[in-house]
Amino acid sequence: MGKMTKPERSWAFYDWANSAYSIVVVTAIFPLYFKSAATEAGISATTSTAYWGYANSFATLIVSILAPLLGTIADFRGFKKRFFTFFASLGVIFTLLLAVVPNDQWLILLGFFVFTSVGFAGANIFYDAFLVDVTSEDRMNRISSNGFALGYIGSTIPFIISIAIIILAQQEIIPLSVGIASQIAFVITALWWGLFTIPMLKNVEQKYYVERVSNPVATSFKKLFTTLKNIKAYRALFLFLLAYFFYIDGVHTILTMSTAYGSDLGISASTLLIVLFLVQVVAAPFTIMFSKLGQKFSEKKMIFVAIIVYIIICIYAYFLKTAIDFWILAMLVATVQGGIQALSRSYFAKLIPKESSNEFFGFYNIFGKIAAIAGPTLMGVTAQLTGNTSSGVFSLIVLFVFGAFILWRVPNHVVFSAEQSAANQISR
Repeated sequence: MGKMTKPERSWAFYDWANSAYSIVVVTAIFPLYFKSAATEAGISATTSTAYWGYANSFATLIVSILAPLLGTIADFRGFKKRFFTFFASLGVIFTLLLAVVPNDQWLILLGFFVFTSVGFAGANIFYDAFLVDVTSEDRMNRISSNGFALGYIGSTIPFIISIAIIILAQQEIIPLSVGIASQIAFVITALWWGLFTIPMLKNVEQKYYVERVSNPVATSFKKLFTTLKNIKAYRALFLFLLAYFFYIDGVHTILTMSTAYGSDLGISASTLLIVLFLVQVVAAPFTIMFSKLGQKFSEKKMIFVAIIVYIIICIYAYFLKTAIDFWILAMLVATVQGGIQALSRSYFAKLIPKESSNEFFGFYNIFGKIAAIAGPTLMGVTAQLTGNTSSGVFSLIVLFVFGAFILWRVPNHVVFSAEQSAANQISR
């Protein structure tokens, strides 16, 4: 298929940039930092895990409300990169600000985390939509997977640096508290994210667009209404989105809640950080493997394989007792988390009209983000009611089962017809 072009490399490199945030702030260091702050404030472990879930849910609710309209506006010439730049900047700035909040102010920490999460998720709407601009349809699978693989590899660098600083602080080898060491990790993450976003800003341009009109907001509302009115024309596409709604909810919930879950099981912070580092290392080659298998057997079949593995993960988590069990669980997650996300993105990109990529990726993200409200909430409520975090993880199995059932009904071969594309055009 040849080497990646400069726009393809620059696009994929944004995964290298923002994945540092994903592991340091969403998954690893910040959840432990927050739980430590909450514990010092007298909040129980189960309750702080629930609050962490609620904060994730609130952030995704904000993005879900904004995504369809902003995505539709971004289909007009020149808007896509502006929106991408705004949200990426929002995420970077508030990640940097996490370092200046006193660690006893746990509510403010959660509030700033919400802003970072909105920035991260909002930028991803337009980043995902740029996939149609940087490559051809026959290369989407490879480029999407390369992005995720680069993200797993790149995120390990600031993560290793951050872990080293924290461990050295724990061992009193350097004259820093663990809290200050964690704050330094947030600064490193923000700078990494901002620096490696530059190639995306310089080399990626909106190739497919709709010409601007005098009132883009009103016209975008009209376009959204037209799309929803003609939803039957997009039956296969929205059927896939419904399946995605369920299974990606489980994926994101396991990702965002894993550190809090391990902490509740009594696994030490240093062990959790090492486990999460190895997850990143293992996930990169497995993401590429899923890409190759997706080309051979189809994206849909490989998404099914990943869902089955996640169902096994949920069952295994219920019986988890020891640190070794957690290691096994983490490695199972590493084998599928990149593949299922990369193949879902490329599969969806092939279904949509390129000139309306932002609008439809707005729907893609709203389905994913609204779903992500349910998962952490389901896990948090179940954990509170049962007093057992393992029961919360087990409850996620229903999301994967529903997702697999609906995905089974999506046609194996979906072609976006000219009639469907015409139904999506803006009335003028």
